Amino acid sequence: MLTTCMTDWLTSLCKWRQAYHFSSSQPISSTKKIQLQLRLPSMLANKDPLFLTGVAFPSEYPASPETLVKLTVYDAKDKNQESSSFLGSATFSVGDLLRAKDEQLTLSLRSSDGVCAAGTVVVSRLKMGEMEEVDVDHITTDIPSQKCPLVCESAHHSCVDRESNPLTGPVFRNPVCKVYRFQTVDSKWMFVREQMEECTLSFSIPKQLLSLYIQEDMSRVQDLRELGDLSPHWDNLRKEVMTRYGGIISSYQETLAELDKITGHSFKPSCCKAQKSLEFIPINLHTQRMRVTCPKKTDAFYDIVTVGAPAAHFQGFKCGGLQRLLSRYEAEKKSFSTAYQCIYYSPEHTAKAQEVLSTMSLLQPLITSLADQLLQAAHEHSSPGLRDALKNLSDKTEQFVHTLKDELVKSALLALHAAQPGFVSKNQKQTPVPGKHQGQGGDQNQSPVQGLPGHSPAASVTESTVVCNNVEGSQTMTGGEGGLLQPKHQDSIPHHKEYDEEEWDRVWANVAKCLNCVIAMVDKLQEEDSSKQESVPEQQLADVITSHNPGDWREQLCPLVTRLKECVMEVAEKAKRAMTFVLLQEAACSIPQGFLLQQRRDVVFSQALAALACGFVMRLYAGMQDKGFLRQLHLVGLVAQFESLLSTYSEEIGMLEDMEVGISDLQRVAFKITEAKTDELGDLQPLVCGRRDHFTVEVPLPQLVFQTLPEEIKEGKPLRVFPVLFNVGINEQQTIAERFGDISLQERINQKNFETLEAYYKSLSEKVPLECLPCFQTQTDIKELLETLGQNVVTKKRKNVEILWIAGTICRRLNGIRFTSCKSAKDRTSMSVTLEQCALLRDEHQLSKDFFVRALDCMRREGCRIENVQKNIKCRKYAFNMLQLMAFPKCYRPPEGTYGKVDS
Repeated sequence: MLTTCMTDWLTSLCKWRQAYHFSSSQPISSTKKIQLQLRLPSMLANKDPLFLTGVAFPSEYPASPETLVKLTVYDAKDKNQESSSFLGSATFSVGDLLRAKDEQLTLSLRSSDGVCAAGTVVVSRLKMGEMEEVDVDHITTDIPSQKCPLVCESAHHSCVDRESNPLTGPVFRNPVCKVYRFQTVDSKWMFVREQMEECTLSFSIPKQLLSLYIQEDMSRVQDLRELGDLSPHWDNLRKEVMTRYGGIISSYQETLAELDKITGHSFKPSCCKAQKSLEFIPINLHTQRMRVTCPKKTDAFYDIVTVGAPAAHFQGFKCGGLQRLLSRYEAEKKSFSTAYQCIYYSPEHTAKAQEVLSTMSLLQPLITSLADQLLQAAHEHSSPGLRDALKNLSDKTEQFVHTLKDELVKSALLALHAAQPGFVSKNQKQTPVPGKHQGQGGDQNQSPVQGLPGHSPAASVTESTVVCNNVEGSQTMTGGEGGLLQPKHQDSIPHHKEYDEEEWDRVWANVAKCLNCVIAMVDKLQEEDSSKQESVPEQQLADVITSHNPGDWREQLCPLVTRLKECVMEVAEKAKRAMTFVLLQEAACSIPQGFLLQQRRDVVFSQALAALACGFVMRLYAGMQDKGFLRQLHLVGLVAQFESLLSTYSEEIGMLEDMEVGISDLQRVAFKITEAKTDELGDLQPLVCGRRDHFTVEVPLPQLVFQTLPEEIKEGKPLRVFPVLFNVGINEQQTIAERFGDISLQERINQKNFETLEAYYKSLSEKVPLECLPCFQTQTDIKELLETLGQNVVTKKRKNVEILWIAGTICRRLNGIRFTSCKSAKDRTSMSVTLEQCALLRDEHQLSKDFFVRALDCMRREGCRIENVQKNIKCRKYAFNMLQLMAFPKCYRPPEGTYGKVDS
């Protein structure tokens, strides 16, 4: 390979090594439209290899016709060794090249004494199109502070490259660029440019999430404190749960402090995947773009995000991953709730409690704000303003009331009431405790207990049972003729009609009544305004509004609005305490396993969200000028397709179980496009807000760009993402799993996510014209591709990588976001990415079949992916051995000399 090192007078140090695989490409320099082509000495002439190099002309030393370039050629048979043999050198001027016939120079390499010829080197000048009319793109090279202009740039390309694009500055950095020239089936040449970059979101998203986790858990602790006095049993449980939360908060604060110390890094190398301080950071997160330029055709580019499988490597996989651990935990939680004398709440009810809390925290201040807006409109005597403010207030208040009309809230309020010190049931006060046969009569002596969805059938609770919480939880209760009754564990949520009807229903119904009074008063005021005379209030509201002076609108509305705000606050406080008690019971019967699982889930989700945010931003930037894409974005959302190459054997099955849950949890994420305060890079950094049950990622855009977006997006409409995961193991461990183990996890994942992808396409085809989707040379219908994918998913075939190929093709056809993962996103991922790129060149750009394998080997040997390996482990070798590769599908095997035993 040729590598370059520039001196003050633009001397290029070029190294080569013997490898016939490079004859697959016509390598080109990425600077000043100069191509360097090396002919080996006669002893290797039969191999006739070609080599890729890049020569940088820094701005402080601009090239001119008088500029001299010196080539020094070394024989570097092993790039990992510092030693090399000097072969020869040659010198030429840029002017000589510009004046040369056929735009190329043939130079003789001279030995150090300047006498002996060591071979020849051909230097060619490339020109494609009217380059002087195009703004030349710049990318950063591996040489500090140097820039190299792109050799070929199309004036018709719709996307500006990254460093010159103000949108991508705060997100992508440290680009690595490789440029190739490949032959097409019609014997013409296409130019291919790979560009790989790191993403600042690798660190910024996890740090923001950690802050939100800490904030949420601290809020939970405060809510527990505000539950008030509880019986000794429940108070002890509360203290234990608060201690657990305190441990998590302390751990997350330490991790965040460690991350704050790290500066200048944009990715976590694979060798650090099990490091505790970096466990929230995604492994080896990079973006990669392949841009293709063909004569007389519009440029095309293809993006992909590569990242290590989101998994809790520090915590390990001895007991499996999240999917298995959560299933086992839910099965065991009922026995935990019995031991702690708690009501068992299903995951659905826990999620519902979190949703109610989240909704209350959003709606209560919003209703207060809208009520103040209504009063302001009344003060200004603005009839239209009054109408608009009332509509918004009515909508949010109705949503508020609807949220509270839930059986979970009702039963939780009674459970909280029963957990207070000295509580004795209402029935016990009214009915004396009967003899030893109590509770064994007919239904007339019992109050029914009904289970909610997700619970076992309800058990009955006798009306005569004494419920007393002023004793320790472990103490038994007396009843009947002095006999002992063990505290009865209820396996489902009870309904207590007396308390619900007399207390809770009355409280939240007051909110609706207050709103109706406000609406009636507004109607009255508007009627007076339109008729310009006093109107008699309606009879049914006489006791509410007749006492007010009809002159000042604000004065008449203020008491009603104030009462509404007070009722909303009262209801929100009760609901908050009830749901907090639900979560207390869930947390109490989760100790300690539930807290450990939550930490593991936080870690995995953090890695997954950082990757998703990176892919979303990349896809958004690329589609800013595509009206069809923007329409699809706000009407339906985007599909995010994760390709995984993990095996279903040993530790990797635990990684896959983690990844499945992490990718599924991304359904709780929405994106929102905002207008940046300024065009400064710091104000263009994506922000995360929300809590564990729902997060929103805000992506700021510069003002001029933001104004070009559709109104729905500018108004802040949440933009959905539909994550899907397809996995096919390809290594030797997968061979063992297929022959002697179990691959049901992989089969279930692929089937489930195929159904999700199919449902997404159905929704998309109903809401968005298919003309909005991108055009491809391959004319296979998406519906047909889905049918083929469905058939492959259910087909029993070993290492059926066609599932991955078809899913990737469908994703690109649907304007989706492509991700590829393995354990470290370094070795198997590199094989997949390069294979996909060459397949796109073959199918979409007519890459000659004779050049396919050569192009594939060239990309794997000298492209961006081997640079990724170097960045991760400081060695330019893929971590494969010959035995492993024998188990790989042939198209996933790297070329000779690029793999070996290394620490990965």
